[in-house]
Amino acid sequence: MDLFSTEKQHFKLPNAELIYIPNFFNTQESDNYLKSIKAETDWQHDNITVFGKTYKQPRLTALFGDTDQPYSYSNITMYPQPFTSTLQSIKDKVEDFSEEKFNTLLINLYRDGNDSNGWHADNEKELGINPVIASVSFGEARPFHFKHRTIKQERHKLILEHASLLLMKGEMQHYWLHQIAKTKKEIQPRINLTFRKLIKL
Repeated sequence: MDLFSTEKQHFKLPNAELIYIPNFFNTQESDNYLKSIKAETDWQHDNITVFGKTYKQPRLTALFGDTDQPYSYSNITMYPQPFTSTLQSIKDKVEDFSEEKFNTLLINLYRDGNDSNGWHADNEKELGINPVIASVSFGEARPFHFKHRTIKQERHKLILEHASLLLMKGEMQHYWLHQIAKTKKEIQPRINLTFRKLIKL
């Protein structure tokens, strides 16, 4: 099922709740955020190992945090940089709207259609039992695919647009997988910010 709207959408799905706001930021400030984040970030290009094969991750990444707690996924361990004033400004607005507190931010830079993020869930132990993930998108709109692990007909696509905010809540990270797929279309870069709250194990 394709999910698309120019207004706030609230989806209550089996084992998941999503809130999507297409125009969470205005266009001018979003254009400025895109330029600033791309220029100010010290991007990483890590190796990733999948099914015994090691290759360069198909996107650039960076981690920011209020603490020095590292974040690990797919055999990659990242160490946070302090929030910049730009990122802190975005974080404040997301926290005010969501009524959630986040202490860690993972940023992905998708340089073109060859950059992607395969099927996965944000279910690392340090995220807690039912984590709230706030996803902010700047730049090229990309389809966000998500599917239930066991209910085969629960498979959806949502276009994540420039200036948008997506909140993933409930049991979603336990029961659903999501991805940003590759495309052969010639497209511009996209920067995605995913705010989360790490807990001490």
